[in-house]
Amino acid sequence: MLIEGVFAAVTTPFYPDERVYYRKLEANIARYSRSLLAGMVVLGSTGEAPALDDAETKEVLRVAAEAASAEKVLFAGLNRESLRAVLELAEIAATLQYDAVLVRTPTYYSTQMTPEVVANYFRAVADRSPLPVVLYNIPRCVPYQIPVEMVAELAHHPNIIAIKDSSGSLERVKAIVEATGSVARRTVTVTPVFEAVTARMMKQAGNQAQTFVPASNLAVGQAIAVAPPPATIKTRTREVGFQVLTGSASIIHPSLEAGASGAILGFGACAPEACYEVYFAWKDRDPKLAAEKQASIAKANQRITGELGIAAVKYSCDFNGYFGGYPRQPLLPLTADQKLEVEGLLAEIRN
Repeated sequence: MLIEGVFAAVTTPFYPDERVYYRKLEANIARYSRSLLAGMVVLGSTGEAPALDDAETKEVLRVAAEAASAEKVLFAGLNRESLRAVLELAEIAATLQYDAVLVRTPTYYSTQMTPEVVANYFRAVADRSPLPVVLYNIPRCVPYQIPVEMVAELAHHPNIIAIKDSSGSLERVKAIVEATGSVARRTVTVTPVFEAVTARMMKQAGNQAQTFVPASNLAVGQAIAVAPPPATIKTRTREVGFQVLTGSASIIHPSLEAGASGAILGFGACAPEACYEVYFAWKDRDPKLAAEKQASIAKANQRITGELGIAAVKYSCDFNGYFGGYPRQPLLPLTADQKLEVEGLLAEIRN
């Protein structure tokens, strides 16, 4: 699976009484699908995944998958404390045609999360997951930072294809890129313009071929078995190594310069266009413009996602035309003063 570009870590909308607002989730995903984002992460940290029960989790995954454009890569965040529960969700994500799963380290028995336990856990998930695995390193939420040496070792597993590193450390991104540089390259399917081919694109093409009926048969009211036409999607292949993505919108440009393939961003939920412009300028080989675009969002990202957190990201979504709403308790909404601060930070940032 090609994981390249900017991906939004989307929020989970709630009603005032804290029920999941599925219609607003559907509307948000549909709007992200019209953007230049490469895809979305559903039920990552920004999606308040730990606060959802099993039934809500499954329904959120379903609604998001059905609302997303087939061309957008979809990641399912798997936030459970046991291997069995994670694998159950991975199976569900596969049936819904997600493209990969984003897997964090279990947290509750943090003192027992030794390197041996963590490495065994990720290998066990990868061995049995029907979808490719993306490692998720987020030390501010999980009291364990996956060592660079462990990432390098796990990167050789055929079903572990990438890492999202949300440490916020450019030096760590550089170290991971360097440590995984020797991993055998994989052949992935891409479009003629070298963009990702998703599971939903392939299913859509297959459905079009399977439902083909010749016009001549329709005229005489007969159904005669004929060979279907070729699938409408054209593909080619590309070689990719282990893919490294930053989880911080404050270091998109330098991470790309260091060899990262893209970014998965909470700030992308409320300002996807501004985040994408950094990537586009870099892709267009305009480092000066990329640096300018990076500087324009760094302060806002640090304050909104790094300090104020989920409530601020959701309010920023409201401010920029997406549905954010309140977080689910125990998280609290922003105060009036904090809302004014967020509005000031976003005043010049494109959404």
